[in-house]
Parts: sequence; structure tokens; C-alpha cells
Amino acid sequence: MENAKTRDQITKILIHIILIIFSFIMLVPFAWMILTALKTNQEAISVSPFYIFPANGWHWENFGKVWQSYNFFVLYKNTLLMIVWRVVCACLTATMAGYALGRLKFPGKNFIITLILVQMMVPSQIFIIPQYLMVSKLGWLNTMAGLVFPGAVTAFGTYLLKTGYQGLPKDLEEAAGIDGCHIGQKFLRIMMPLTKSSMVSLGIFTALFAFKDLMWPMIVCNKSETTTLSAALAKMQGQYGSEYPTMMASAVLAVLPMIVIYVIFQKQFVAGIATSGGKL
Repeated sequence: MENAKTRDQITKILIHIILIIFSFIMLVPFAWMILTALKTNQEAISVSPFYIFPANGWHWENFGKVWQSYNFFVLYKNTLLMIVWRVVCACLTATMAGYALGRLKFPGKNFIITLILVQMMVPSQIFIIPQYLMVSKLGWLNTMAGLVFPGAVTAFGTYLLKTGYQGLPKDLEEAAGIDGCHIGQKFLRIMMPLTKSSMVSLGIFTALFAFKDLMWPMIVCNKSETTTLSAALAKMQGQYGSEYPTMMASAVLAVLPMIVIYVIFQKQFVAGIATSGGKL
């Protein structure tokens, strides 16, 4: 017995050591990004000698240079508003569609589910041209509505919520019907609160996808006062292509909001990913 306990303890220690090592490996790119942002350009491209830390002091002026070139307050505001509106719209439309597809019976239901699955399997780039034409006809170019438009309805979210509603017992609806609840009351008061974990998962993934979205903001918003962090960062890479410290400084400023959001909502992130079974 003692040998077995000792063996288990050694195994746990080895597993933790391996996990710690891989955690540090994953943090290396972020640490290198921050260190490069604080170097001179000569130090950043130097091979012999190779500089890990800045040799001539920490050059915080790289952040000031980028901040003056682009109004990060506007970029932060546009990105945050886009994320919030996409999350709200996606959760609202997905929960209603998911309830209808998961709990109700109506003609064409299986065909709609098939279309949703097909859309999930097709690359999203296929829909960019028709979406752009619709946004252009509506006069939403260089507007927040144009940024939010592609994420207002999501096939992934609809299918996720459909699965969530299907997993709930039928007895709940039957009991609510006996108590005199109509379909709207069943949905709002009984069923929707029970799919909170699925909606949290959808909100997390929608926020991540919106933050990482690059192609759509670059297409629909070509003005600096209406674009987002990802699109502005791509333009900075073109402007400061040979100035690696400046590029890394802009990358640090761009990724900072998502790090703050993750630190604040860490428990919700972990619970949402565990509920959906997805990966970032």
C-alpha cells in the first residue's frame, strides 16, 4: 500500500512539473512580445549579441509612439461595443431559435436544422460578399451596425442552444402547462433560465470570435474612427513593418483588453468551455 501511495505521489508530482513546464512554454511568446516592445529596433533585430532583456534601459516611448499614431480610446470603444452588441444579438436570436428547434414541432424543422449544419461546415469567407452587399445597400458601411451585422445570428449558437434545450426534461413544460402557462411563459420563465450555462458558453465564444475578427472590420470599416483593434493592428504592421518594437507595442496594447476581461471572468470562461466541450 505504501509503495502504491508513493508511486501515485511521484506520478502527480511529475504531471504537475510537466504542466508547469508547458505553461511556461506557452507564456514565452507573450513575454517575448512585451520584452521586444521595450527594446530599440537595433536590439530587437540583433543576433550577435542576442538581447533577451533591453540592454540600454526600458524604452516605454514605443507605446507612446503607437498611442499617438492611433487613437486607442476610439479603437477600444469600437471593439468593446462590437463585442457587446454581437454577444447580445447572438444570445437573443440563438436562444429563441434554439428553443423552437429543440422543443417545438413544425413543418420544415429538419430541413432548417440541416441548413444550420451545412452553414457550420462551410467556410465563413463564402458569405462575405453577400453580407457586404447587404450592408452596403442598407447604408451601414463605416458604422457599428455594419460591424455587428455578421455576428447578429450564428449557426453555431443556434445549434448549441438547440442541444441545450433538447437536454431538458419534458416534465417541466408539462407541469408549466398544467399551471396555465402559455408558450411564451414556458420559454421565458421555465426553459430559458435553465440554459444559462449554454448562453454563457455562447457569449464567451462570440466575444472571442468578435475580438479576433480581422477580415470583416477591414472590409466594412476603412476609416480609423470606425475600425476595431484587429483591423488597426493590421494597418500598423504595414506602417511599421521594419520597426519590430513598435509593432510589438501595438500588439500589447491590442491584446490588453482581452487579458483584462479574462482575468475578471476567468471562472465563467472555464465553466463555459467545459459546458460546451469546445476549444479556444
